Amino acid sequence: MKQKSLFVMGGVSLLAATAIIVTQTNCKTGGDGDAPASSDTGKITTPPAPGTAATALVAGENWPMWSRNGSGNLFSSEKGIASNFDPGKFVRGTEEIDMATTKNVRWAAKLGSQTYGNTTVSGGKVFVGTNNETPRDKRHIGDRGNVYCLDEKTGELLWQLVVPKLGAGKVSDWEYLGICSSPSVEGNRVYIVSNRCEILCLDTEGMKNGNQGFQGEGKFMVDKGKPPLEPTALDADIIWVFDMRKEAGSFPHNIASSSVLIMGDLLFCTTSNGQDWSHLNIPNPNSPCLIALNKKDGTLAGEEAEGIGHRIKHCNWSSPSKGKVNGKDAVFFGAGDGVLYAFDTTFKKDADGYDVFKLLWKYDCVPDVHKKDAEGNDIKYPAADGPSEIIATPTYHDGHVYIALGQDPEHGEGVGNLTCINADSGAKVWDYRKIQRTISTCAIDPATGLLVAADYTGYVYCLDSKTGKEHWVYDTKAHMWSSPLIADGKIFIGDEDGDLTILPLKADFHPKNDEPIFETNMLVPIYSSPIVANGTLYVGTQTHLYAVALPAKSASK
Repeated sequence: MKQKSLFVMGGVSLLAATAIIVTQTNCKTGGDGDAPASSDTGKITTPPAPGTAATALVAGENWPMWSRNGSGNLFSSEKGIASNFDPGKFVRGTEEIDMATTKNVRWAAKLGSQTYGNTTVSGGKVFVGTNNETPRDKRHIGDRGNVYCLDEKTGELLWQLVVPKLGAGKVSDWEYLGICSSPSVEGNRVYIVSNRCEILCLDTEGMKNGNQGFQGEGKFMVDKGKPPLEPTALDADIIWVFDMRKEAGSFPHNIASSSVLIMGDLLFCTTSNGQDWSHLNIPNPNSPCLIALNKKDGTLAGEEAEGIGHRIKHCNWSSPSKGKVNGKDAVFFGAGDGVLYAFDTTFKKDADGYDVFKLLWKYDCVPDVHKKDAEGNDIKYPAADGPSEIIATPTYHDGHVYIALGQDPEHGEGVGNLTCINADSGAKVWDYRKIQRTISTCAIDPATGLLVAADYTGYVYCLDSKTGKEHWVYDTKAHMWSSPLIADGKIFIGDEDGDLTILPLKADFHPKNDEPIFETNMLVPIYSSPIVANGTLYVGTQTHLYAVALPAKSASK
């Protein structure tokens, strides 16, 4: 086992650690000032010959949105997932993966220099957000937010969304973060939150089937004041755009990072409304922190009106999830005030005629001991022993909702709390205070009821989801942003040191005596979460996306 990492992310904002971790830019230009200097820039690397890894897709299930089905539970029922692989080595002097040095890797796609969003897979395509520091199109050079659409079988780039910077500086669109939202796919539509705090609806086919809907792509993908570009087959086809800053009054802090939740004809999304640069002022406290759009045309359908904006501790970064409250559809939202909210999916009119969410219940996840010290004095945010907000996604399972507290990793380590709440009543069932601050989402195995959680300090926890009883705690010895994935009787998780660890999913695992099933270093840090789709394990690092699969095995549900 490795020694505890001494790397500390001081002075780095949420999703903005890269000035320390990786070089800021990979975007050297050639003599004409436009084209990338190396012809290998952005190259997709694939196995040198069939048989090196799985070369055909197998029957399984897609992973079309964050947490697969929107429940917030990072669980897959697939079997036969590769639990032993080698990510290979770089070709000397490049960022290209030498596929001859890999094992059980179907393909490895070069991303930008920073990748925080989680991969989704649907309809033979793989979607992932990143930045533009590995330019795929010489017309787009410089800091941008990108979404890649890759071929699921080969990893080849089919098309990309390119979004210029907001122009508001670090406070609302931190440099080189790219797009941190996980694409949500339904049918031939992709929904994404851009780095400019916009909700976008895209065509899964790109421009292949013509330019549908929104016709302003040429102007959209260039900096303000620049002449529009002519869209090509490599560009995204935008169907509609909803600007949360203009339409909802949101003031995004550092980055807009929510993933879109699809529920019938509605889309639910966090607005990333937060503080300004001073960390003392909330520019628009009356702006909703969660909204719903009509899926077909992107018009506003409803918004929360619980006054969350007035109680924001830092920002709202948690993505909503879905489940049931007393048998009816509900949306769960972990807010920037540390409270978990349950909303109905039908709306009501307020006194001013606006469509607002019906609150079903709310639960304050911050323990009283985090609010006041022994002398009764308020503990000020962001003190290590003080209150926190919610950044993780609520996990709905078997009539309960699970959520843990956390803060921007810039604030360092601190006390946390994991709470299990009865989804029908909104009452606490149990809480677990051994966990530290976290931005990670839980995973629960339906068969065993085992819950797996992780915290920023680097501990992985296995609990009984019904009682909160602790089974074991594993120390990865590194800071962790990634969320655990449960699949094939195993736990998959990545850390800031770049290690991908696979642990057994069992209550009687003994970390002090038992070894992990597998551990490998992925060459660069891992901030996104691993997923499984159609027999393939996808591991995203800061700079590459790996498709890992066994060569002669088929995964099944």
